[in-house]
Amino acid sequence: MKKILIIEDDAIVANIYRNKFLVEGYQVEVASDGEAGFESARRFRPDAIILDLILPVVSGLELIKRIRADPDLEKLPIIVFSNTYLSTFVQEAWKAGATKCLSKANCTPRELVDVVRSAIAAPSAPVAVPAPVPEKTSGGQADDAFRAELRESFLESLPATLATLRAFLQGMIKAGNETERLQQVLELERRTRALTGNASLAGMVQIAQMSDALEALLQELHAKPNNLDASTLRTVASAIDFLASLFERASQPQRETPPARILVVDDELTSRRAITHALEKARLKCVNVEDPQLAFKLLSEQSFDLVFLDVYMPGLNGFELCTKLRALPAHKKTPVVFVTGLKDLESRASSIISGGNDFIAKPFLFMELAVKALVYVLRGKFDPDHRPTP
Repeated sequence: MKKILIIEDDAIVANIYRNKFLVEGYQVEVASDGEAGFESARRFRPDAIILDLILPVVSGLELIKRIRADPDLEKLPIIVFSNTYLSTFVQEAWKAGATKCLSKANCTPRELVDVVRSAIAAPSAPVAVPAPVPEKTSGGQADDAFRAELRESFLESLPATLATLRAFLQGMIKAGNETERLQQVLELERRTRALTGNASLAGMVQIAQMSDALEALLQELHAKPNNLDASTLRTVASAIDFLASLFERASQPQRETPPARILVVDDELTSRRAITHALEKARLKCVNVEDPQLAFKLLSEQSFDLVFLDVYMPGLNGFELCTKLRALPAHKKTPVVFVTGLKDLESRASSIISGGNDFIAKPFLFMELAVKALVYVLRGKFDPDHRPTP
């Protein structure tokens, strides 16, 4: 019997995958932190390891290095199973010797089992994600039943999950000092990471996508506490509010959302590139232009799901362009976010008066803009008549 070691600090996620692999005929052991995971690897002698990159005591990245440095474990297949947005950590994991890196938000239980099976069969060869098992097969039917059970449990847990997320958000806002605030950020990050894994397991695509991005933002805020300000707190709060809306729709059939059309208007090349890069982190593509007159022409001819506008632009400033686009039938309710160095109340009032929905100050965190964009894009797909104000 082949042996699997799962190293995951979220007990619910770990137990779900433990049960899945047990059903598939594997012997399974679970460790909740990196140090315990290394000791289990040396004692249990698994045929493959599944680990999260974000682990207490010893990180997943450091654990991979320790395993590869051990002569008895150096060829052991290691499947990294972590956040979609941890691109730097994932690259480091590849360099350290990971066999395969998978996203919690996008990988099904069936795919994980198949990847592990392939890794064990050919540990020295690159591992590709096998084609999904067709639903008509017995394996596919078993996976459907497995997911149906997970979905039911997940739906039952949502009220408590939302209450927990909001409690830690309030803790961030009300914290008396930086140490307390960072602790609240860390706890909120951990709970959001658990939500991503559980939502993915239950097949709740939009919830997993949103919580995945929020987790990445929270991790960045914990690593760089100087970025914890009114703007980032507001973005975190809006993401949690939107998750609450997704929770209310969770019992409805899940569907793939069509690709979003986003327009970025900024006369500075560096700023346009920064916004484009931030959107790419959320797997969102955009059209970007430097000329506000050309932007208005595009808006007159095409529909967009979201618009990012700079304020100071030659010929037509951002406030004026926003006022003009609001007169277009297709864009009366299109979300408009101002990206500007302006922070004063007069500028914020001008953004509201001109028809803007929100603003983000330069320089901005890439993940903050990515989270903000996801909220507006996904909300628009579910509720096109909803037009929030800052």
